[in-house]
Amino acid sequence: MNTIRVRKYEEADVSAMIEIWNEVVREGVAFPQEDELTEQSGAAFFKSQTYSAVAESEDKKIVGLYILHPNNVGRCAHIANASYAVSSKSRGLHIGEKLVSDCLVRASLCGFKILQFNAVVESNIHARHLYERLGFIQLGTIPGGFRMKDGHYENICPYYHAL
Repeated sequence: MNTIRVRKYEEADVSAMIEIWNEVVREGVAFPQEDELTEQSGAAFFKSQTYSAVAESEDKKIVGLYILHPNNVGRCAHIANASYAVSSKSRGLHIGEKLVSDCLVRASLCGFKILQFNAVVESNIHARHLYERLGFIQLGTIPGGFRMKDGHYENICPYYHAL
């Protein structure tokens, strides 16, 4: 694949972002959301984040994205949370690594002190290996914390990275 650039999203990217986001939602094995985004709800969703970014190929195609926002409020608002999505046609090309690496820098620039993932599905070994390679620390395991699309429950593994 050609060179990938991670950049702040623009309004013109929203349709492609929604398509990629909804693909992950439909797969039902990574995101907690069950409802797909519409053009209206998607535009509002990506705009409401502290930061939303896209991975763009040389030919200007959006192949992935991330959202960054506080994990909680008040005394815990210094802890960020993020979600990542890569188009199924572009997986395995290290786009996720570019997104997570950019997000770590961006989270710090936004004033966050920690990046925490609340619900990494235990069987999502590619994501887990990536996070561990980038210095994230697993906090433990929550048995049966994620309901998969087919209805069975899998463990989740919270992770964090000090910024």
